[in-house]
Amino acid sequence: MASSPTNSGKLAPIFRAVIEIAFIIFLFYANLLMGEFTHSSRQGKSLASAIYDEFTFTNLGIAVVSGLIGYVVFEYLRKKV
Repeated sequence: MASSPTNSGKLAPIFRAVIEIAFIIFLFYANLLMGEFTHSSRQGKSLASAIYDEFTFTNLGIAVVSGLIGYVVFEYLRKKV
């Protein structure tokens, strides 16, 4: 079978960057939520209220900046090692 040519070679680094940054953001929110839920569960709050408290524009900004910094650091280390 003949394979059809694609431009996935040009987009592969972009997809990898998006996936790595999204994973770092996921880890940031998971850690933030775990800490908030552990802290707030003593006061009788639910998981839904902990989630509501954590998804703010400030936290999103911190998560995106952390994701970008993490991506740059990992790319640097990947090329050095």
